[in-house]
Amino acid sequence: MATVLSVSGSPSASSRTGRLLRLLDQRLIADGHEVIPLDVRTIPAEALLGADVRHPAVVEAAGLFARVDGVVVGTPVYKAAYSGVLKALLDLLPQYALAGKTVLPLATGGTTAHVLAIDYALRPVLTSMGADHIVQGWFTLDKDITVHEDGSLTVAPAATEALRQVVDRFSAALGHTPLLAAAG
Repeated sequence: MATVLSVSGSPSASSRTGRLLRLLDQRLIADGHEVIPLDVRTIPAEALLGADVRHPAVVEAAGLFARVDGVVVGTPVYKAAYSGVLKALLDLLPQYALAGKTVLPLATGGTTAHVLAIDYALRPVLTSMGADHIVQGWFTLDKDITVHEDGSLTVAPAATEALRQVVDRFSAALGHTPLLAAAG
């Protein structure tokens, strides 16, 4: 069983990105992994914007990155790049905070024009932070994610299947064969 840090880089408490990550967390837990959720927006803004690497919340976040085997990084795409709040956190982590880690990058956005944000904006930063293995990420269109009044989430069937595949690859890269793959 691997330990996975699931990082939501959305600045919004009601974001589709965050909700989608928490849904994927459940899938990873079902695959036998321990998942630790981290919503970057909960780290005090003064710590992030003031680059306070000694702030207890930043120290705690850095400690989480250090102790896990894998990291899922989810972000909404703004202006063809990952979120500023995620950038602020990544900038405060040690240079090689992802060394020895398997990483799954995920993004959400309103248009397919932003699909390449994972490969051209996020992946280079993850690589520069020493990630051992960055599995193929996935971009999910906002229109494929429906948040219902009761807070539940529905993901379009094609997006659900694609997300299942990327999570299965991530799980396998962590050294654990997903339950569905083992059964099929």
